[in-house]
Amino acid sequence: MNMRKALWPTGGLLFATMLLTGCFNEDHDETKKSQDGRIKVAHLQPPRSGLTPLSDDAFKLSRWSTAETLVTLDSAGDAQPALAILWQPVNETTWRFELRPDVHFHDNTPLNAQVVVNALSAAAQASPKPRILDGVKLTAKAENDNTVLVSTEKPDPLLPQRLSSPQLAILSLNAYKENGVVDPINTGSGPFVLRSVNGTSSASLDRFDGYWGDRAKASGIDASFVSDGAARAAALRTNTADVIEAIPVSQAPLLESALVHEVPMPRTNTLYLNTGHGVMKDPAMRAAVRDAIDRKQLVDNVYEKRADIAQGLLGPALPWAAKLRQPVSHPTPAAVPSGATITLATFSDRTELPEVAVYLAQQLTSAGFNVKQVVREYSQIEADALAGKFDAFILSRATVLDSGDPVAYMYSDFACEGSFNISQLCRPEIDQALKHASETPAGEARRQAIMDAENLILASDAVIPMLHERVIQGERAQLKHALRDPRERTLIDNKTELEEQPTAVSE
Repeated sequence: MNMRKALWPTGGLLFATMLLTGCFNEDHDETKKSQDGRIKVAHLQPPRSGLTPLSDDAFKLSRWSTAETLVTLDSAGDAQPALAILWQPVNETTWRFELRPDVHFHDNTPLNAQVVVNALSAAAQASPKPRILDGVKLTAKAENDNTVLVSTEKPDPLLPQRLSSPQLAILSLNAYKENGVVDPINTGSGPFVLRSVNGTSSASLDRFDGYWGDRAKASGIDASFVSDGAARAAALRTNTADVIEAIPVSQAPLLESALVHEVPMPRTNTLYLNTGHGVMKDPAMRAAVRDAIDRKQLVDNVYEKRADIAQGLLGPALPWAAKLRQPVSHPTPAAVPSGATITLATFSDRTELPEVAVYLAQQLTSAGFNVKQVVREYSQIEADALAGKFDAFILSRATVLDSGDPVAYMYSDFACEGSFNISQLCRPEIDQALKHASETPAGEARRQAIMDAENLILASDAVIPMLHERVIQGERAQLKHALRDPRERTLIDNKTELEEQPTAVSE
């Protein structure tokens, strides 16, 4: 019996409803909610760093449309105007950004070059640095009041995309305090102004009528942080929240299907095979593993059909990948394992992975392998995985970083000097392809170079992509124009609104 399909106990529903009632502490009357126009959001994780944009908390600020960046990314990962309206390279290491005129922050101070230089300098000097600046030495200086020069130590063709990261949001001068503290309350520039934060419980935002773009349709946002997945799902059933982050797969069947929206994620459930030593050093054995894997069984049974069967490293969250993908040449014929013993490892932090391991062990055993399983918490298994102590390792891997580009992920995982090379893979032709992709300017040529590198990586059978994950977002029927973003940068913007409820007419 698949326990994921078991009905949620009534007691759990009662507990979750009580929990959400306490979290939101609001009148549940739908008419009142539509009249006041405030959107209630239930988030998966609470703030972990005081909502500073220099941490992962930055993604909450961007999902609330309160903090903005110089540029944004479109679905293809190309840079689009935001607080900057034009940009161009000055030389190999410097770009010029022209700022949008007539922008004011929530504290009524204006956007100018000094503000941008201050924000980018604070990020570049932060300890620890925002992850988008790992390995990047960035400096900014004002060319004039409305133009900023941003430089990197080495040529960086992706600098505009890098500046789209929510961790490089531009806040007013008043946001930056002593000792590196950054306070986003009343200091952003988006259509919603952050008014208050109640620790790790809730946050409140109001519409900003001085926004440089179209005025927000919603009057505000009330956010609560609800780590329990069943409680978040209950919020949708009881109309306690209007939009819900990350509904667990097990809860989705209990909700009205029209309220459940699946968003492809740039995250691939992947099997890494150890090419450095052991059984998987033999290309024929890797080919045998490749041929033994039944991806559909994993998607159907573990993810309950709420995932996509992988055709490559990059999935439907990057819509250009499938169009540019070429057939992979697998010259090595599959061999009969003849009882070869392999160690298959994964970690327990992501609940689906141990279950994936069970199915994979069954599939590989049927193919003739003798499989030993190892499952630990990630913190206790990462070092051994990177040291090549397992024959095969299951990993749920993000395939793009904050720049929206997969080259850094590919280099980290599959280059000879990659810092996350679990497969112990080292092929000069792959390194050359990754170098070419990294040096190619953003656009169609870079995307093709990325797919050329993917083709070589897949041909090695060092890595077997199994499925692409989705995130499940819940939305009340009355909520219109919520954003369903694979990168999880946006959720509520100036177009999102609650539809008015019809007023009952007494006869």
